[in-house]
Amino acid sequence: MRSRLVVFVSIVQAILFLAHWFVYATVAHFWGGVAASWPVKLAFALLSVSFVAASLRGWYSYQPLVRFFYLISAIWLGFASFFLLASVASWIVYGLSVAAGLGWRPAWIADVAFAGATAAGLYGVLNAAWPRVVRITVALPNLPTQWRGRTAALVSDLHLGHVRNGRFVRRVVNKLLALKSDIVFVAGDLYYGGAGDFEKLALPWTDLVMAPKAAALGVYYIAGNHEEFYRNAEYLPPLLRAGIHVLNNEKVEVDGLQVIGVHYRDAVNPDQYRSTLRGMQLDRERASVLLLHAPVRLPISEEEGISFQLSGHTHGGQIFPWTMIAKRVWRKFNHGLQRFGALQVYTTYGTGTWGPPLRLGTRPEIVLITFA
Repeated sequence: MRSRLVVFVSIVQAILFLAHWFVYATVAHFWGGVAASWPVKLAFALLSVSFVAASLRGWYSYQPLVRFFYLISAIWLGFASFFLLASVASWIVYGLSVAAGLGWRPAWIADVAFAGATAAGLYGVLNAAWPRVVRITVALPNLPTQWRGRTAALVSDLHLGHVRNGRFVRRVVNKLLALKSDIVFVAGDLYYGGAGDFEKLALPWTDLVMAPKAAALGVYYIAGNHEEFYRNAEYLPPLLRAGIHVLNNEKVEVDGLQVIGVHYRDAVNPDQYRSTLRGMQLDRERASVLLLHAPVRLPISEEEGISFQLSGHTHGGQIFPWTMIAKRVWRKFNHGLQRFGALQVYTTYGTGTWGPPLRLGTRPEIVLITFA
């Protein structure tokens, strides 16, 4: 296990080093002067290892200085991805200029490209920090009469930890309180995967659970893949004390609606997932809502009679150009309300971020579902 981790970290670090070297080489060529100096070269070398170093340190520590180091390195990683695109664009435009005899100055080309990358990074930071409410209406066959017109709020992928912490979860809970939905679903990856103050991060949910006019039917949660980095004893007890219902691969009846939760790790194996659903003895003649962190195992979910699956995990790719890759991998289930036969699936972009706290081409969201 440790040897595989060393190999993985080494590969990631090598990729980051090469990307930073390319950006430095572009900066040095197009601007020259100070941009090509040894201090700048050293700065790029240190920045290339900052995110991996911060991640490894943040795995064990939640101290303020560690969190600050992680935040800065994560923001830089987002900007560096845009600077890499700016570098590629600079060389392409420069080559076209030379081929066409336009004589454009290299410094001007880089000025425009890197200014655009900086603007994209700043927008990405602001965009990622502002969760929007997305409203959809879903008609489910055999929905109990009392559920028609009721609302459910869906949040996922908050990734609470070094970047999104107590203030962020408090803002999310305040938005949920303002929406006054009848029930709240948390579809996994509530935590980032590193060290955290789980008592502090769970405390704001108490206000939602105790609110008289919001989440009257409860707050329900299942674990995502990032919770697998912890032992259950680390993060689950504070959530339970906050009053959140943890669905441990089970079905519960909520005023006539079947609410089902399967943890991410227990859906990895298709046979195990099928066996888990069959053990719940679902009533196919009544509507059901499934919480499953990723939009996977859809044929099995439909086969077992699930009406509506709520997922996250994809982030929609979070940042361009990774958004294009996510669409290729997840296809139409990358985001939004879709159908797989009789099964309806909603995949959310998620409410927080992973890695760079930036979003470009996606938005952080809280989904308000009205049942019809």
